[in-house]
Amino acid sequence: MNIGQQVLKQLKEEITESEYNRYIRQLVYDAKKSTSDLAIFYAPNALVSNWIQSKYSEKMAHLFEVNNGSKVSIKITLKNSTDRRKVIKKSEKKISHSLLNPSHSFDNFMVGGSNQFAYAAVKNVSENAGNVYNPLFIYGGVGLGKTHLMQAAGNVFENQGKNVIYTTVEQFLNNFIRHVRNKTMDRFQEKYRKCDVLLIDDIQFLSNKDSIQEEFFHTFEALKGDGKQIILTADKHPKKIGGLEKRLQSRFEWGLVADIQPPELETKIAIIKSKCSINKVQLSSDIINYIATVIDNNVREIEGILSKLHAYSQLMHIDIDLAFTKNVLKDQIQENKTNLSLESITSSVAKDLNIKPSEIRSKGRSKNIVYARRIAIYICRNLTQSTMPQLALYFGMKDHTAISHTLKKINSLIETDEDFKTKIDELTNKITSSS
Repeated sequence: MNIGQQVLKQLKEEITESEYNRYIRQLVYDAKKSTSDLAIFYAPNALVSNWIQSKYSEKMAHLFEVNNGSKVSIKITLKNSTDRRKVIKKSEKKISHSLLNPSHSFDNFMVGGSNQFAYAAVKNVSENAGNVYNPLFIYGGVGLGKTHLMQAAGNVFENQGKNVIYTTVEQFLNNFIRHVRNKTMDRFQEKYRKCDVLLIDDIQFLSNKDSIQEEFFHTFEALKGDGKQIILTADKHPKKIGGLEKRLQSRFEWGLVADIQPPELETKIAIIKSKCSINKVQLSSDIINYIATVIDNNVREIEGILSKLHAYSQLMHIDIDLAFTKNVLKDQIQENKTNLSLESITSSVAKDLNIKPSEIRSKGRSKNIVYARRIAIYICRNLTQSTMPQLALYFGMKDHTAISHTLKKINSLIETDEDFKTKIDELTNKITSSS
Protein backbone atom coordinates (compact mmCIF):
# COMPACT_ATOMS: atom_id res chain seq x y z
CA MET A 1 0.00 0.00 0.00
CA ASN A 2 1.51 3.34 -1.07
CA ILE A 3 1.27 6.48 1.08
CA GLY A 4 -1.62 7.92 -0.97
CA GLN A 5 -3.71 4.81 -0.41
CA GLN A 6 -2.73 4.84 3.25
CA VAL A 7 -3.90 8.47 3.62
CA LEU A 8 -7.25 7.66 1.99
CA LYS A 9 -7.67 4.67 4.31
CA GLN A 10 -7.01 6.86 7.36
CA LEU A 11 -9.36 9.56 6.04
CA LYS A 12 -12.11 6.93 5.81
CA GLU A 13 -11.91 6.51 9.59
CA GLU A 14 -12.46 10.24 10.19
CA ILE A 15 -15.45 11.02 7.95
CA THR A 16 -18.93 9.61 7.45
CA GLU A 17 -19.29 6.43 5.45
CA SER A 18 -21.71 8.09 3.02
CA GLU A 19 -19.27 10.92 2.18
CA TYR A 20 -16.41 8.48 1.79
CA ASN A 21 -18.40 6.24 -0.58
CA ARG A 22 -19.84 9.15 -2.53
CA TYR A 23 -16.61 11.09 -3.03
CA ILE A 24 -13.34 9.93 -1.51
CA ARG A 25 -13.41 6.33 -2.71
CA GLN A 26 -13.45 7.63 -6.30
CA LEU A 27 -9.99 9.17 -5.89
CA VAL A 28 -6.96 7.53 -7.49
CA TYR A 29 -3.48 8.40 -6.21
CA ASP A 30 -0.74 8.93 -8.83
CA ALA A 31 2.40 7.65 -7.11
CA LYS A 32 4.58 8.25 -10.19
CA LYS A 33 3.77 11.91 -10.74
CA SER A 34 3.51 12.83 -7.06
CA THR A 35 6.62 14.33 -5.48
CA SER A 36 7.92 14.94 -1.98
CA ASP A 37 5.93 18.18 -1.78
CA LEU A 38 2.98 17.48 -4.10
CA ALA A 39 0.42 14.68 -3.85
CA ILE A 40 -1.68 14.18 -6.99
CA PHE A 41 -5.08 12.49 -6.94
CA TYR A 42 -7.46 11.97 -9.84
CA ALA A 43 -11.22 12.54 -9.53
CA PRO A 44 -13.89 11.40 -12.00
CA ASN A 45 -15.29 14.90 -12.67
CA ALA A 46 -14.78 18.57 -11.89
CA LEU A 47 -17.53 18.76 -9.26
CA VAL A 48 -16.06 15.94 -7.21
CA SER A 49 -12.58 17.38 -7.70
CA ASN A 50 -13.55 20.87 -6.54
CA TRP A 51 -15.60 19.59 -3.62
CA ILE A 52 -12.82 17.35 -2.25
CA GLN A 53 -10.19 20.05 -2.84
CA SER A 54 -12.15 22.60 -0.84
CA LYS A 55 -13.37 20.32 1.95
CA TYR A 56 -10.68 17.68 2.52
CA SER A 57 -7.37 18.84 1.03
CA GLU A 58 -6.20 20.32 4.34
CA LYS A 59 -7.04 17.13 6.23
CA MET A 60 -5.32 15.00 3.60
CA ALA A 61 -2.21 17.20 3.75
CA HIS A 62 -2.16 16.79 7.51
CA LEU A 63 -2.37 12.99 7.19
CA PHE A 64 0.57 13.03 4.76
CA GLU A 65 2.57 15.01 7.32
CA VAL A 66 1.60 12.59 10.08
CA ASN A 67 2.76 9.64 7.97
CA ASN A 68 6.03 10.93 6.54
CA GLY A 69 6.78 14.14 8.45
CA SER A 70 6.82 16.38 5.39
CA LYS A 71 4.52 19.12 4.15
CA VAL A 72 2.77 18.44 0.86
CA SER A 73 0.28 20.29 -1.27
CA ILE A 74 -2.76 18.30 -2.33
CA LYS A 75 -3.83 18.49 -5.96
CA ILE A 76 -7.18 16.98 -6.96
CA THR A 77 -7.37 16.98 -10.74
CA LEU A 78 -8.91 15.12 -13.67
CA LYS A 79 -7.22 12.15 -15.29
CA ASN A 80 -7.06 13.70 -18.74
CA SER A 81 -6.29 17.26 -17.70
CA THR A 82 -2.98 18.76 -18.70
CA ASP A 83 -0.66 19.34 -15.79
CA ARG A 84 0.57 22.87 -16.30
CA ARG A 85 2.62 22.96 -13.16
CA LYS A 86 5.90 24.65 -13.96
CA VAL A 87 8.98 22.56 -13.45
CA ILE A 88 11.54 24.45 -11.40
CA LYS A 89 15.04 23.24 -10.72
CA LYS A 90 15.36 22.04 -7.16
CA SER A 91 18.24 24.39 -6.50
CA GLU A 92 16.14 27.36 -7.63
CA LYS A 93 12.93 26.36 -5.90
CA LYS A 94 11.89 28.53 -2.99
CA ILE A 95 11.03 26.56 0.11
CA SER A 96 7.39 27.05 1.06
CA HIS A 97 5.72 25.71 4.15
CA SER A 98 2.24 26.79 3.13
CA LEU A 99 -0.63 24.56 2.09
CA LEU A 100 -2.51 27.28 0.28
CA ASN A 101 -5.31 26.34 -2.08
CA PRO A 102 -4.62 28.26 -5.32
CA SER A 103 -8.35 28.33 -6.11
CA HIS A 104 -8.98 30.64 -3.14
CA SER A 105 -8.80 34.19 -4.47
CA PHE A 106 -10.44 37.54 -3.86
CA ASP A 107 -11.98 37.40 -7.34
CA ASN A 108 -14.09 34.33 -6.60
CA PHE A 109 -15.09 35.34 -3.07
CA MET A 110 -18.72 36.45 -3.06
CA VAL A 111 -19.03 39.73 -1.16
CA GLY A 112 -22.25 40.69 0.61
CA GLY A 113 -23.40 42.69 3.60
CA SER A 114 -22.54 39.82 5.94
CA ASN A 115 -18.84 39.71 5.02
CA GLN A 116 -18.07 43.05 3.38
CA PHE A 117 -16.08 44.48 6.28
CA ALA A 118 -13.92 41.35 6.70
CA TYR A 119 -13.30 41.20 2.94
CA ALA A 120 -12.18 44.85 2.82
CA ALA A 121 -9.88 44.34 5.82
CA VAL A 122 -8.16 41.24 4.40
CA LYS A 123 -7.84 42.84 0.94
CA ASN A 124 -6.21 45.89 2.52
CA VAL A 125 -3.79 43.74 4.50
CA SER A 126 -2.83 41.78 1.36
CA GLU A 127 -1.72 45.05 -0.21
CA ASN A 128 0.10 46.37 2.88
CA ALA A 129 1.60 43.40 4.72
CA GLY A 130 2.76 44.24 8.24
CA ASN A 131 1.77 47.89 7.92
CA VAL A 132 -1.95 47.87 8.72
CA TYR A 133 -4.13 45.71 10.95
CA ASN A 134 -1.45 43.48 12.40
CA PRO A 135 -2.58 41.05 13.59
CA LEU A 136 -5.82 40.69 11.63
CA PHE A 137 -8.28 38.49 13.52
CA ILE A 138 -11.29 37.12 11.59
CA TYR A 139 -14.04 35.26 13.39
CA GLY A 140 -17.35 33.65 12.44
CA GLY A 141 -19.19 30.35 12.16
CA VAL A 142 -18.19 27.27 10.18
CA GLY A 143 -18.21 27.50 6.40
CA LEU A 144 -18.68 31.27 6.10
CA GLY A 145 -15.44 31.96 4.19
CA LYS A 146 -12.81 32.73 6.82
CA THR A 147 -10.30 30.26 5.38
CA HIS A 148 -11.06 31.37 1.82
CA LEU A 149 -10.28 35.01 2.67
CA MET A 150 -7.15 34.13 4.63
CA GLN A 151 -5.81 31.94 1.84
CA ALA A 152 -6.69 34.53 -0.80
CA ALA A 153 -4.38 36.93 1.02
CA GLY A 154 -1.78 34.16 1.34
CA ASN A 155 -1.82 33.57 -2.42
CA VAL A 156 -1.30 37.28 -3.02
CA PHE A 157 1.64 37.28 -0.60
CA GLU A 158 3.22 34.23 -2.28
CA ASN A 159 2.90 35.91 -5.67
CA GLN A 160 4.80 38.82 -4.16
CA GLY A 161 7.63 36.40 -3.36
CA LYS A 162 7.01 36.32 0.40
CA ASN A 163 7.62 33.26 2.55
CA VAL A 164 4.10 32.32 3.68
CA ILE A 165 3.11 29.72 6.25
CA TYR A 166 -0.50 28.62 6.36
CA THR A 167 -1.46 26.11 9.04
CA THR A 168 -4.16 25.16 11.49
CA VAL A 169 -3.66 25.16 15.25
CA GLU A 170 -3.91 21.37 15.16
CA GLN A 171 -1.07 21.14 12.65
CA PHE A 172 0.94 23.73 14.60
CA LEU A 173 0.48 21.67 17.78
CA ASN A 174 1.40 18.37 16.11
CA ASN A 175 4.50 19.96 14.60
CA PHE A 176 5.44 21.38 18.00
CA ILE A 177 5.08 17.98 19.72
CA ARG A 178 7.14 16.24 17.05
CA HIS A 179 10.01 18.71 17.39
CA VAL A 180 9.91 18.52 21.19
CA ARG A 181 10.19 14.73 21.01
CA ASN A 182 13.00 14.93 18.47
CA LYS A 183 14.76 17.69 20.43
CA THR A 184 14.76 19.89 17.34
CA MET A 185 12.93 22.95 18.66
CA ASP A 186 15.49 25.21 17.02
CA ARG A 187 14.20 24.03 13.63
CA PHE A 188 10.60 24.59 14.70
CA GLN A 189 11.35 28.13 15.85
CA GLU A 190 13.41 28.88 12.74
CA LYS A 191 10.49 27.81 10.56
CA TYR A 192 7.71 29.78 12.26
CA ARG A 193 9.62 32.84 13.43
CA LYS A 194 11.46 33.60 10.19
CA CYS A 195 8.53 33.60 7.77
CA ASP A 196 7.16 36.79 6.23
CA VAL A 197 3.51 35.93 6.78
CA LEU A 198 1.90 33.56 9.29
CA LEU A 199 -1.69 32.44 8.66
CA ILE A 200 -3.29 30.27 11.35
CA ASP A 201 -6.78 28.79 11.24
CA ASP A 202 -8.96 27.82 14.23
CA ILE A 203 -6.99 29.70 16.87
CA GLN A 204 -9.70 28.82 19.43
CA PHE A 205 -8.10 25.38 19.73
CA LEU A 206 -5.21 26.97 21.63
CA SER A 207 -7.64 27.00 24.54
CA ASN A 208 -6.32 25.35 27.74
CA LYS A 209 -3.07 24.23 26.06
CA ASP A 210 -0.54 26.02 28.22
CA SER A 211 2.71 24.84 26.65
CA ILE A 212 1.66 25.58 23.08
CA GLN A 213 0.24 28.96 24.16
CA GLU A 214 3.64 29.80 25.62
CA GLU A 215 5.40 28.88 22.38
CA PHE A 216 2.84 30.69 20.24
CA PHE A 217 3.18 33.82 22.38
CA HIS A 218 6.94 33.99 21.68
CA THR A 219 6.35 33.25 17.99
CA PHE A 220 3.81 36.06 17.86
CA GLU A 221 6.17 38.48 19.61
CA ALA A 222 9.06 37.64 17.28
CA LEU A 223 7.00 38.12 14.11
CA LYS A 224 5.24 41.26 15.31
CA GLY A 225 8.56 42.73 16.42
CA ASP A 226 10.00 42.21 12.93
CA GLY A 227 6.96 43.75 11.24
CA LYS A 228 5.76 40.44 9.78
CA GLN A 229 2.08 39.97 9.01
CA ILE A 230 -0.11 37.69 11.15
CA ILE A 231 -3.66 36.67 10.20
CA LEU A 232 -5.74 34.49 12.53
CA THR A 233 -9.20 32.96 12.33
CA ALA A 234 -11.50 31.60 15.02
CA ASP A 235 -15.12 30.72 15.58
CA LYS A 236 -15.61 33.50 18.13
CA HIS A 237 -14.28 36.89 19.28
CA PRO A 238 -10.96 36.72 21.23
CA LYS A 239 -12.72 37.85 24.41
CA LYS A 240 -15.05 34.84 24.20
CA ILE A 241 -12.35 32.18 23.77
CA GLY A 242 -12.14 30.45 27.13
CA GLY A 243 -8.87 29.03 28.45
CA LEU A 244 -6.80 31.63 26.61
CA GLU A 245 -4.02 33.56 28.39
CA LYS A 246 -4.89 37.23 28.88
CA ARG A 247 -1.66 38.35 27.22
CA LEU A 248 -2.55 36.39 24.07
CA GLN A 249 -6.13 37.62 24.12
CA SER A 250 -4.98 41.23 24.32
CA ARG A 251 -2.46 40.76 21.48
CA PHE A 252 -5.11 39.24 19.23
CA GLU A 253 -6.99 42.53 19.60
CA TRP A 254 -3.96 44.75 18.91
CA GLY A 255 -4.69 45.09 15.22
CA LEU A 256 -8.20 44.63 13.88
CA VAL A 257 -10.95 42.15 14.75
CA ALA A 258 -13.45 41.54 11.93
CA ASP A 259 -16.42 39.20 11.96
CA ILE A 260 -18.24 37.32 9.21
CA GLN A 261 -21.96 36.81 9.69
CA PRO A 262 -24.19 34.18 8.05
CA PRO A 263 -24.97 35.36 4.51
CA GLU A 264 -28.28 36.97 3.68
CA LEU A 265 -30.49 35.32 1.07
CA GLU A 266 -29.23 37.48 -1.81
CA THR A 267 -25.61 36.56 -1.07
CA LYS A 268 -26.46 32.85 -0.90
CA ILE A 269 -28.15 33.09 -4.29
CA ALA A 270 -25.11 34.88 -5.75
CA ILE A 271 -22.78 32.22 -4.32
CA ILE A 272 -24.84 29.39 -5.81
CA LYS A 273 -24.88 31.10 -9.21
CA SER A 274 -21.11 31.55 -9.03
CA LYS A 275 -20.54 27.90 -8.10
CA CYS A 276 -22.85 26.79 -10.91
CA SER A 277 -20.84 28.85 -13.38
CA ILE A 278 -17.50 27.49 -12.12
CA ASN A 279 -18.72 23.87 -12.17
CA LYS A 280 -20.70 24.26 -15.42
CA VAL A 281 -23.99 23.23 -13.81
CA GLN A 282 -27.18 24.78 -15.19
CA LEU A 283 -29.94 25.41 -12.65
CA SER A 284 -33.10 27.45 -13.09
CA SER A 285 -33.74 30.44 -10.84
CA ASP A 286 -36.47 28.62 -8.88
CA ILE A 287 -34.03 25.79 -8.03
CA ILE A 288 -31.30 28.25 -7.04
CA ASN A 289 -33.74 30.17 -4.82
CA TYR A 290 -34.94 26.91 -3.24
CA ILE A 291 -31.40 25.76 -2.42
CA ALA A 292 -30.56 29.18 -0.97
CA THR A 293 -33.59 28.94 1.31
CA VAL A 294 -33.05 25.40 2.63
CA ILE A 295 -29.28 25.36 3.22
CA ASP A 296 -28.06 26.44 6.62
CA ASN A 297 -25.44 29.10 7.32
CA ASN A 298 -22.59 26.87 6.14
CA VAL A 299 -22.12 28.03 2.54
CA ARG A 300 -19.49 25.33 2.06
CA GLU A 301 -22.47 23.00 1.88
CA ILE A 302 -23.28 24.38 -1.57
CA GLU A 303 -20.45 22.42 -3.25
CA GLY A 304 -21.80 19.21 -1.74
CA ILE A 305 -25.35 19.94 -2.88
CA LEU A 306 -24.27 20.67 -6.46
CA SER A 307 -22.16 17.50 -6.52
CA LYS A 308 -25.10 15.50 -5.19
CA LEU A 309 -27.55 16.90 -7.75
CA HIS A 310 -25.07 16.36 -10.58
CA ALA A 311 -24.30 12.78 -9.52
CA TYR A 312 -27.97 11.80 -9.12
CA SER A 313 -28.85 13.43 -12.43
CA GLN A 314 -26.08 11.56 -14.28
CA LEU A 315 -26.76 8.20 -12.66
CA MET A 316 -30.54 8.36 -13.07
CA HIS A 317 -30.49 10.11 -16.47
CA ILE A 318 -32.94 12.76 -15.24
CA ASP A 319 -32.86 16.49 -15.88
CA ILE A 320 -32.52 18.65 -12.78
CA ASP A 321 -35.84 20.38 -12.06
CA LEU A 322 -37.38 21.67 -8.83
CA ALA A 323 -39.24 18.45 -7.99
CA PHE A 324 -36.07 16.41 -8.58
CA THR A 325 -34.05 18.81 -6.41
CA LYS A 326 -36.52 18.60 -3.54
CA ASN A 327 -36.52 14.80 -3.70
CA VAL A 328 -32.71 14.53 -3.76
CA LEU A 329 -32.30 16.95 -0.86
CA LYS A 330 -35.20 15.73 1.27
CA ASP A 331 -32.98 13.89 3.79
CA GLN A 332 -30.77 16.93 4.18
CA ILE A 333 -33.77 19.19 4.69
CA GLN A 334 -35.34 16.73 7.12
CA GLU A 335 -32.15 16.84 9.21
CA ASN A 336 -32.37 20.63 9.36
CA LYS A 337 -36.03 20.44 10.41
CA THR A 338 -35.27 18.30 13.44
CA ASN A 339 -33.32 21.20 14.94
CA LEU A 340 -36.29 23.60 14.82
CA SER A 341 -39.29 23.95 17.11
CA LEU A 342 -42.57 25.84 16.86
CA GLU A 343 -41.44 28.01 19.77
CA SER A 344 -38.11 28.98 18.25
CA ILE A 345 -39.67 29.83 14.89
CA THR A 346 -42.44 31.90 16.46
CA SER A 347 -39.93 33.76 18.61
CA SER A 348 -37.78 34.55 15.57
CA VAL A 349 -40.76 35.85 13.59
CA ALA A 350 -41.94 37.91 16.58
CA LYS A 351 -38.50 39.43 17.12
CA ASP A 352 -38.11 40.36 13.46
CA LEU A 353 -41.57 41.95 13.28
CA ASN A 354 -41.26 43.63 16.67
CA ILE A 355 -44.22 42.02 18.41
CA LYS A 356 -44.57 39.51 21.23
CA PRO A 357 -44.71 35.73 20.57
CA SER A 358 -47.81 35.61 22.75
CA GLU A 359 -49.54 38.06 20.39
CA ILE A 360 -48.89 35.77 17.42
CA ARG A 361 -50.54 32.91 19.32
CA SER A 362 -53.42 35.09 20.51
CA LYS A 363 -56.77 35.64 18.80
CA GLY A 364 -55.82 39.25 18.01
CA ARG A 365 -57.10 40.50 14.66
CA SER A 366 -55.05 43.66 14.19
CA LYS A 367 -53.31 43.90 10.85
CA ASN A 368 -49.73 43.44 12.15
CA ILE A 369 -50.67 40.43 14.31
CA VAL A 370 -52.52 38.66 11.48
CA TYR A 371 -49.56 39.36 9.17
CA ALA A 372 -47.08 37.89 11.67
CA ARG A 373 -49.31 34.90 12.45
CA ARG A 374 -49.62 33.99 8.77
CA ILE A 375 -45.87 34.10 8.31
CA ALA A 376 -45.23 32.04 11.46
CA ILE A 377 -47.77 29.38 10.44
CA TYR A 378 -46.35 29.11 6.93
CA ILE A 379 -42.74 28.79 8.11
CA CYS A 380 -43.65 26.33 10.88
CA ARG A 381 -45.46 24.18 8.33
CA ASN A 382 -42.45 24.17 6.00
CA LEU A 383 -39.62 23.89 8.52
CA THR A 384 -41.03 21.44 11.07
CA GLN A 385 -42.69 18.04 11.00
CA SER A 386 -45.79 19.38 12.78
CA THR A 387 -49.17 18.30 11.42
CA MET A 388 -51.98 20.78 10.76
CA PRO A 389 -53.89 19.69 13.91
CA GLN A 390 -50.71 20.29 15.94
CA LEU A 391 -50.31 23.73 14.37
CA ALA A 392 -53.95 24.56 15.11
CA LEU A 393 -53.48 23.61 18.75
CA TYR A 394 -50.25 25.63 19.06
CA PHE A 395 -51.63 28.78 17.40
CA GLY A 396 -54.96 28.60 19.21
CA MET A 397 -57.03 28.03 16.07
CA LYS A 398 -60.25 26.04 15.86
CA ASP A 399 -58.96 22.97 13.99
CA HIS A 400 -56.84 21.82 11.06
CA THR A 401 -59.28 23.32 8.53
CA ALA A 402 -58.44 26.78 9.87
CA ILE A 403 -54.75 26.08 9.28
CA SER A 404 -55.52 24.76 5.80
CA HIS A 405 -57.48 27.93 4.99
CA THR A 406 -54.63 30.09 6.30
CA LEU A 407 -52.04 28.22 4.22
CA LYS A 408 -54.14 28.66 1.08
CA LYS A 409 -54.40 32.38 1.80
CA ILE A 410 -50.61 32.57 2.31
CA ASN A 411 -49.86 30.72 -0.93
CA SER A 412 -52.13 33.14 -2.77
CA LEU A 413 -50.33 36.10 -1.22
CA ILE A 414 -46.93 34.64 -2.17
CA GLU A 415 -48.04 34.45 -5.81
CA THR A 416 -49.44 37.99 -5.90
CA ASP A 417 -47.48 39.99 -3.30
CA GLU A 418 -43.74 40.14 -4.01
CA ASP A 419 -43.01 41.98 -0.74
CA PHE A 420 -44.76 39.27 1.27
CA LYS A 421 -42.83 36.53 -0.56
CA THR A 422 -39.55 38.35 0.09
CA LYS A 423 -40.31 38.63 3.80
CA ILE A 424 -41.11 34.90 3.95
CA ASP A 425 -37.83 34.06 2.22
CA GLU A 426 -35.79 36.40 4.43
CA LEU A 427 -37.22 35.02 7.65
CA THR A 428 -36.87 31.42 6.50
CA ASN A 429 -33.25 32.09 5.68
CA LYS A 430 -32.58 33.70 9.08
CA ILE A 431 -34.26 30.87 10.96
CA THR A 432 -32.47 28.06 9.12
CA SER A 433 -29.16 29.92 9.38
CA SER A 434 -29.38 30.23 13.15
CA SER A 435 -30.55 26.66 13.81
